[in-house]
Amino acid sequence: QVQMKESGGGSVQAGESLQLSCRHSGNPWSSYCMGWFRQVPGKEREAIAAISSDGRPSYFDSVKGRFTISQDNARNNLYLQMNSLKPDDTAVYYCGADWPGPCDVRTVTTRGVHYWGQGTQVTVSS
Repeated sequence: QVQMKESGGGSVQAGESLQLSCRHSGNPWSSYCMGWFRQVPGKEREAIAAISSDGRPSYFDSVKGRFTISQDNARNNLYLQMNSLKPDDTAVYYCGADWPGPCDVRTVTTRGVHYWGQGTQVTVSS
């Protein structure tokens, strides 16, 4: 029914760039908040970037100015352009959608996210 699938992860050196994509289907996504999250072993999944149905973005402070979230006109695809990657960015990255409260990475909790992709690994070496 509802499906989300990330792609674009890989292994890069510090300072390089990657673009992640998330294809989603089974829902018009017209009113959902959508976003990108990342998780490293032993730590909670954390919100990195979010975008509202009208295209308003928000970013976690550690990626602000380096990462850009965007979506296509029909919200069938979600993107995360990651520039100036750092070793600390190494994580499994997930797209997620539909959570209560504001469409803001400062307030979202991963437990409240309704839909998830399977994750894609990003590894940044120094």
